[in-house]
Amino acid sequence: MKNKLVVWGATAQDERVLIALELLPESNKVKLYTFPESVATDEFVQKMMDEWRNDKAMEFPEGYTESERELMVTENLLPEDLKVERSDIIQRAQTEWHFVVLSSKLNEAYHSELDDLKTRVDKIEAFDGDLWGSLKNFWDKVQAQVSDKNLLREHADKLRDATNALFGRLKELRSKLDEDFQRRSKENVDKFNAMLEGVETKIVEGLRLQGLFDELKELQRKFRDTEFTRDHRSKVWERLDGAFKQLKDKRSGGGGGSTYGGGGGGGQQGGGDENSPTERLKRRYEGLLGAIEKMDRSIQRDRDELNFQSRKVEHSDGQLEMQIRQAKIKMIEERIRSKEEKLNEMAATKTDLETRIESQKERDTRREERHKLEDAKKAAQDKIAHDIEEAAAARQKDQPKLEKAAEALKAKKEESLLGAIGTALGEALEDVVDTAKAVAEVLEDRLEDAVEEATDKVADFSESVKEAVAEAMNPEAPEAEQPESNADDATVAATAEAAPDPVVETVEEPAKEAVQPVEATADATEQPAATTDDGPDSEAVATAGPDAVGEEEKTEV
Repeated sequence: MKNKLVVWGATAQDERVLIALELLPESNKVKLYTFPESVATDEFVQKMMDEWRNDKAMEFPEGYTESERELMVTENLLPEDLKVERSDIIQRAQTEWHFVVLSSKLNEAYHSELDDLKTRVDKIEAFDGDLWGSLKNFWDKVQAQVSDKNLLREHADKLRDATNALFGRLKELRSKLDEDFQRRSKENVDKFNAMLEGVETKIVEGLRLQGLFDELKELQRKFRDTEFTRDHRSKVWERLDGAFKQLKDKRSGGGGGSTYGGGGGGGQQGGGDENSPTERLKRRYEGLLGAIEKMDRSIQRDRDELNFQSRKVEHSDGQLEMQIRQAKIKMIEERIRSKEEKLNEMAATKTDLETRIESQKERDTRREERHKLEDAKKAAQDKIAHDIEEAAAARQKDQPKLEKAAEALKAKKEESLLGAIGTALGEALEDVVDTAKAVAEVLEDRLEDAVEEATDKVADFSESVKEAVAEAMNPEAPEAEQPESNADDATVAATAEAAPDPVVETVEEPAKEAVQPVEATADATEQPAATTDDGPDSEAVATAGPDAVGEEEKTEV
């Protein structure tokens, strides 16, 4: 916590000036220096920041103004005609400096109490335990204020150094006392060792065992009331205890030797590219998260400190301590407010980084996909070129074998083609023959039906003719004149020629209907189909035609 502050500001006339503030904690005042912009060069400003703020002596150039103001919590630290670019810095400095002033007053009170203790220590010639206790209680109080951070570090350091000096003086006096005590303890050890040596001799000789037991008990009582150093007391007690054990063994009939064992207790046992935009954003984001976490913890510590000081202010030891705690509460509140503002800025930066990281990831994904596509394309081109080279080399190497294989394949293809053509023609001829056979069978069936029908009609007609002839030749017919008995067959023939021939007409119609499909089939097929061995009847029918069938029927009639 510095007692000097340098900021840029402006006057009521909007003239830019450099403002320097210096706290005078002893007088509870603040010195105010203002430097016009013409005087505040870059070099001078840098010196003010690096040297003057760190309490180094420095000469100011001409043209500045100087004034003093009382440090008060309720009033502004700067006059009304001055305004600064960062008012929060001035407000925070005001609360902190108020605490510094109160802490300085507490430091003065402790120094006054310490001076009283120093006077008492200087007067004594021998170690005083009461004075040692008073000095210890004083330092406990100082330490409590340091723990509560009511004292500045430099104040606490000075108090510690002064207190340590008094403790050192008391330790010197106590060292002399310790030397006397050490000497008296050594004399008591020698005295007890002499008495124990006589008892141990009597135990070995076995004389008056009961009286020796009472003598050891008396030595034990004396041991408790005698002054020893820690080491001397431990050694005498070990020898006294060993004498008791030796006497006990002797009384129980043991071997007599000392059974006290000095074997102590057990000792300690020994034995992606780091410079890519995405990675840079991630590192920045992770660093920001760490800073946010630290800021959260810092704010929480301040809140805990604020709660602690709020509780303590009700139980303060004196008016000065209460004022210090109140000033500290105000300082902590201002610190929390300032940290919360920074935390909000960090949160906004975090949101912006998250958005930028997501956008960068999308760009990286698209870029990676393009790279993969280009790599795959290049790999395919390389593979094709490699395959072409291998194929060309293989063709050159196997050219004779390929030519022989091509010739053999060509001959095999020609044979296969001829065989396929022959097979197709054979199947076509078989289909034609089968069709002709089917047509012939149908035609034969229809011819047989037609012949039977014609035969029946001829028979019926013959019966009709015979009946007519019989009636004509019957002389007993009353209504007609009997023909001449010597009428010859010429009359019948004339009658038959004059009448139409129903038999011929009847036979010609079905014969024509049967012959038409055969003629159509014969035109669509080749000539050899009619000369097969399986269809002689078809050949006869196809050759005969309708007139032939009619003539045959006429002859039968």
